[in-house]
Amino acid sequence: MNRAAICLTAGILAMAGAARAQDARLFRGTVSDSQCAMNVHSLTRSHQEMLKSKSMGGTSNTCSVYCITYLGGYLVLASGKDVFRLDRADLVHGFEGQKVKIRGVLDAKINQIHVLKIELDTAE
Repeated sequence: MNRAAICLTAGILAMAGAARAQDARLFRGTVSDSQCAMNVHSLTRSHQEMLKSKSMGGTSNTCSVYCITYLGGYLVLASGKDVFRLDRADLVHGFEGQKVKIRGVLDAKINQIHVLKIELDTAE
């Protein structure tokens, strides 16, 4: 590749990244597993039944980790009636069962948030 083509490619990639960052918005909700959040084994879209039975741990965190590790679930953000798949397990892992704020970009076609930043939501 010649130098002009490399510079052009780098410029296009930089503009695409900047455009994606501009589409970022704030999402609030609870990090969960798809099993509980989508009523696979829950009637309340939560961990309540599993916590009562103690079959999958004693906390929302341990329930989520169990379902993801052993039952094929994946990380989601449950926000009211909406459930969004989360794409960055490396950033999200450790927040299971907790209320969070996520700065990310929604891919509406697949209902997935590309996570740019995550932090605990301390607002009531």
